[in-house]
Amino acid sequence: MAESKRDYYEVLGIGKDADDGAIKKAYRVLAKKYHPDMNPGDAEAEKKFKEASEAYAVLSDPEKRRQYDQFGHAAFEGGAGGAGGFGGFDFSGADFSDIFGDIFGDLFGGGRRGGRGNGPMRGANIRKSIRITFEEAIFGCEKELELILKDSCTACNGTGAKPGTSPETCSKCGGKGQIVYASQSFFGTVQNVQTCPTCGGSGKVIKEKCTSCSGTGYTSSKKKIQVSIPAGIDNGQSVRIREKGEPGLNGGPRGDLLVEVNVSRHPIFQRQEMHIFSTVPISFAQAALGGDIRVATVDGEVIYTVKPGTKTDTKVRLKGKGVPSLRDSRVRGDHYVTLVIQTPDRLSAEAKEALRKFDQLAGNTLNQKVDEGKSKKKGFFKDKMKEVFEE
Repeated sequence: MAESKRDYYEVLGIGKDADDGAIKKAYRVLAKKYHPDMNPGDAEAEKKFKEASEAYAVLSDPEKRRQYDQFGHAAFEGGAGGAGGFGGFDFSGADFSDIFGDIFGDLFGGGRRGGRGNGPMRGANIRKSIRITFEEAIFGCEKELELILKDSCTACNGTGAKPGTSPETCSKCGGKGQIVYASQSFFGTVQNVQTCPTCGGSGKVIKEKCTSCSGTGYTSSKKKIQVSIPAGIDNGQSVRIREKGEPGLNGGPRGDLLVEVNVSRHPIFQRQEMHIFSTVPISFAQAALGGDIRVATVDGEVIYTVKPGTKTDTKVRLKGKGVPSLRDSRVRGDHYVTLVIQTPDRLSAEAKEALRKFDQLAGNTLNQKVDEGKSKKKGFFKDKMKEVFEE
């Protein structure tokens, strides 16, 4: 009895409305996971690889997909003959060249686009970090960063060869910097391009190395780099300094220096994008009567007039006192201040009496009623105790 096949869409883990890109992406993931070269001797992995390949061969072809959607697996039964496919399916018409260029490139370290050849290549970027204050992030600043940079060796002019000699053409790759390897796969022989291990892709081999740079073509030295931090930069963002990274290969340009900015916390201010937030305490009298208070901002103290009858947690906006835009420092966010009424916990006798008087004048008689109630209860218990002792 023939083994029943799983639905092709289920095999690839996609919906029936998946487009070509989704189909290719799903198959690429499964092919890398279950390829026999990645799972030697694993029969189950090989089975799943063939199953996914069969599903991809059908669903990636518009006509075959139409037939499959209409008739299911029956659309291909009996017509393939056993041409080397999985379960009688014929792969001869399927085009895997595009996707396998990426898959086998990843599996074997090369691929159609994996080899770098011996042409000019840009140098690698260097990443460093720097710490600045909250205010420096708001208004920008200049910082000095010390790091070790490579420069072309002056003795050999960057060739890496001993003065008076020259690098020779690599005999392994013939100066191409790449080697083509043939690999056997389920679909036959697949060619993969890899960087030449002998010359490292340069196409040249140094027989006598320069003693000043040990054949690397570079010398290292400590240098100080000026970093301009723009106004409005946020924590975790980076400043790019062009061509201050690693030197290029074969005459290629240098990489860049990427400086990540770490902003220290501020004891008063908090930042959210282009806005600043802070809390300012005010007294009950200031809240009730209103008046001028001093509010700290990144630009210094400003005077704000509190409105009479202000409630606690009232939020006010100081327009244009926030963070400058990175694109245009003339554009700034706002500073939002939350006014919180402070309740005093230490009062003199005179202050307490004044507060009681204020309470009475304000029409609050709750404390008086409470005191009267306490006096009545105290008299009641006193009379009861007197009766007990008299008995």
